[in-house]
Amino acid sequence: MDSVRNLVAHAETRSEFAPGTTERFAGYALMGLPFSSGYVLGLRRFPVTSIGPGYTSVWLRTPAEAWTIYTTVDATVSCPRYFGRALESTSVHRIDVEWVNERTFAVTVGDEVDLHWSVTLATTPMTRMMSRVASSLPARFWQSERFLSALGTVAGPSLRAGRIGMTGKTPNDQLFKASPQRMWIVESSQASIRGEDLGVIEPLPRQTRLGDFWMPQRGVFMIGGAEFDPADAGVDPPTVRAASSG
Repeated sequence: MDSVRNLVAHAETRSEFAPGTTERFAGYALMGLPFSSGYVLGLRRFPVTSIGPGYTSVWLRTPAEAWTIYTTVDATVSCPRYFGRALESTSVHRIDVEWVNERTFAVTVGDEVDLHWSVTLATTPMTRMMSRVASSLPARFWQSERFLSALGTVAGPSLRAGRIGMTGKTPNDQLFKASPQRMWIVESSQASIRGEDLGVIEPLPRQTRLGDFWMPQRGVFMIGGAEFDPADAGVDPPTVRAASSG
């Protein structure tokens, strides 16, 4: 099997989608990673979308349970379009994702955010099995809410990640469907924000979520995509801080 770095590089080459009515995104993501300090980080890298330019976003939850999404493009064409009601704020920054070897990458958000985050991934028998199954499924399965609900019910306990929501409603009330094709777990990670170390990776005392999207209690990295019902997309946006070019 190709290394995760090679598979990510291939995902970066996708240029378009087939015609459709939903708002679609393809690339890779670290769904969520909780730390002993109470912080949670997430990463989305979608080089191609059906509604605007490709982008990168970093999700951050503080120990006080306040959510922020940092993104490289405007909130109206990135993650806050769907999750804005649950955010304290969002802002535009330069975000760098650098793969330093076959299974380790580093994320940097500059400016006043000053976030530095490194992640090392690993496979397990369960991620290998789930990746084989997911990558072989016909496209129609990823359109079935019943199938996606069942997959989430199985995936969470199997990966020891708590609840995983593969379909449901976002905070802005759009229906979402996730379609992971390959999966890994986070083996190790270190992160700091404005010089504060976020601690070791560790499940939260109480699992957190944004709408029906549950942030896993264990770091789960996926290559694949997501789609959203466009109805009412972008309503009730969060506070948008002044954009910064990095």
